[in-house]
Amino acid sequence: MTQTSDNVTWLTQEAYDQLKAELDYLSGPARTEIAAKIAAAREEGDLRENGGYHAAKEEQGKQELRVRQLTQLLEHAKVGEAPAATGVVAPGMVVTIAFDGDPEDTLAFLLASREYASSDIETYSPQSPLGTGVNGKKIGEDAEYELPNGKKAKVRILDAKPYQG
Repeated sequence: MTQTSDNVTWLTQEAYDQLKAELDYLSGPARTEIAAKIAAAREEGDLRENGGYHAAKEEQGKQELRVRQLTQLLEHAKVGEAPAATGVVAPGMVVTIAFDGDPEDTLAFLLASREYASSDIETYSPQSPLGTGVNGKKIGEDAEYELPNGKKAKVRILDAKPYQG
């Protein structure tokens, strides 16, 4: 997945299909399920002290937020191929970096939107400080980014290859 500055998100067909299936579930069967939970909790009586009712309403709010996020993401999505293996860091690539001063201290991560996050590799957003610092750099180049404490950190780009899923 690649995000560009004009709010277009580039997705592989697989990622698009996965997010579309999640949206279909959340806006269909999941809505029916949460409505049933709320109705059942409402029948229990006093809503001011009804923990089940409040939990179900909170779950409904989170679910509706996710529906809105997915709807916006998919409305602005462009389905395409993974970035080319040019040696230039771009969203949709697995990037390996070495932290300044310690070539043994390395990190490999996927530069992509959180929507594309996977449990098998750490994911950094292109809008994150590290993502912004490395985006557009070539293998062998140094990149600098700002840490949360305001200090600057340097890394060297060791590798950048398209994510294969």
